[in-house]
Amino acid sequence: MSKVKIGLIQASHDVHGDEAVAKHKEAAIQKHIALVRKAAQQGAQIISLQEIFYGPYFCAEQTTRWYDAAEEIPKGPTTMLFQELAKELGVVIILPIYEREGIASYYNTAAVIDADGAYLGKYRKHHIPHVAAGGGSCGFWEKYYFKPGNLGYPVFDTAFAKVGVYICYDRHFPEGARALGLGGAEIVFNPSATVAGTSEYLWKLEQPAHAVANGYYVGAINRVGLEAPWNMGEFYGQSYLVDPRGAIVSIGSRDQDEVVIGEMDKELIREVRNVWQFYRDRRPETYEQIVSL
Repeated sequence: MSKVKIGLIQASHDVHGDEAVAKHKEAAIQKHIALVRKAAQQGAQIISLQEIFYGPYFCAEQTTRWYDAAEEIPKGPTTMLFQELAKELGVVIILPIYEREGIASYYNTAAVIDADGAYLGKYRKHHIPHVAAGGGSCGFWEKYYFKPGNLGYPVFDTAFAKVGVYICYDRHFPEGARALGLGGAEIVFNPSATVAGTSEYLWKLEQPAHAVANGYYVGAINRVGLEAPWNMGEFYGQSYLVDPRGAIVSIGSRDQDEVVIGEMDKELIREVRNVWQFYRDRRPETYEQIVSL
């Protein structure tokens, strides 16, 4: 199968941050189930949701109540629910959720579910930000909520393509993007939650550059809207699929809940890699300095 349809889901979160955690999860999960169904109806074969899709971007504040949003993977209820949905629809799903391991270890994670509903594994976000944003006390206070990822940079051999995952802030680090390419990824998904005034000038620069440097497709996903009570900034959407030449195949709006559909062509990956022999011409024996503390 040379051509594969990709679905990227961007959505606003409609529940006020002061509401109970369970209410957030219930509303967002039902909303995203409907959007996954819509993507499948439009022909999408691999579908990615946005970072921590089942709630607000709660990292705008630092409070322990959001720990209750975390679940085990794959034995948690959300992963199992979406396994059933993937099997029913015959689609691959990239499912970014807040993971709890053991008693109280927490990660920013994405589960990868194959088109037959099988759980293939998970990626844990490696690079964890802790920076102010939006004025006042708001920020991307992720070190309060997440340990750094410790599972490496796996590539998942799904029914339709070899898939890698890189989550939000990870995209500022080219090393992991290269590791995913070396692992055989044909497409890398970057589920994100990022706001105007902080990262927007980089949004259409870094990930097309990763796609070109590594000869694969990138699916970049960002949520939309403002989230009360923090209102730390506008989540500016514009989720897009970019090809190995750095050309944007399809892109979403700035402010609408949307399913962005684009087509990847594996023959283009081969063609680009035959022209630009970046993997052949690498010099890893000269790169020691970049992995030294």
